[in-house]
Amino acid sequence: MPPSIESPGEDRQATIVEVGPRDGLQNEKRLVSTGQKLRLIGMLADCGFARIEATAFVSPKWVPQMADHDEVMRRAVRRPGLMLSALVPNEQGARAAISAGAQELAVFTSASETFSKRNTNCTIEEGLARFVPVIALAAEHSLPVRGYVSCAVDCPYEGPIEPGAAARVVARLRDLGCAEIAVADTIGRATPERVHAMVLATLEEAEAARLAGHFHDTGGLALANVDAAWDLGLRVFDAAAGGLGGCPYAPGAAGNLRSGALVAHLASKGISTGINRELLAGIETMLAEGKFFAEP
Repeated sequence: MPPSIESPGEDRQATIVEVGPRDGLQNEKRLVSTGQKLRLIGMLADCGFARIEATAFVSPKWVPQMADHDEVMRRAVRRPGLMLSALVPNEQGARAAISAGAQELAVFTSASETFSKRNTNCTIEEGLARFVPVIALAAEHSLPVRGYVSCAVDCPYEGPIEPGAAARVVARLRDLGCAEIAVADTIGRATPERVHAMVLATLEEAEAARLAGHFHDTGGLALANVDAAWDLGLRVFDAAAGGLGGCPYAPGAAGNLRSGALVAHLASKGISTGINRELLAGIETMLAEGKFFAEP
């Protein structure tokens, strides 16, 4: 069995990747203004988040909320110790993101063939082929690339995903040159036992320091799933301020893990994140009360 999250003497630092401005907002039905997005990114940076996924360079036809990606990336706050990333689907998106000042690129595939076809209109292999020029371009500009593996535990169309399927995609992303690979419980159905099995399988293909956990809280088990991944050595986890969002192509996916809940949970275990909980609580209160996006 893996060691408990309470085990003494181990590394007690975790990194939270704040994905609210991209993964959180992409599914919002109301159109959020560019100014509001920039304000959110700035306030999250003030909380101490060192990594923020700012936007996605995708077609506005498919994700209207991200239509202002260029302006958001160009105008977003910059400061030492802060890295802004952008999700890109292909080389064209990568070139645009780099031109706008993205400091990290993120690509996305799936452990589910059906989800890949529904989400990106291509097979897993076809999607991976699209990443080759993206990763080469990022290397030319000395930028890291993060790979997402959606549906690493469950798929809304196929049901439970075998751990080996997730591990095989992790191996492909590793071989392509992704600096970090985030395994995602895209629809929030995972249990700690199944997360344990999935992460254990992926560790056969990539060291823990190269992996990250992205857990949705739809089923109320996201924090327990974080614990399961922590126990196997993962130290990077995604969350969204206020629990914003989910994938528009994954039915039932609403409910990203709330950043404040993750910070508090880790703090209760003696794990430091470097996040100012008071400032973050203020943002999340405004989001919960509907005040944040009501203001100009």
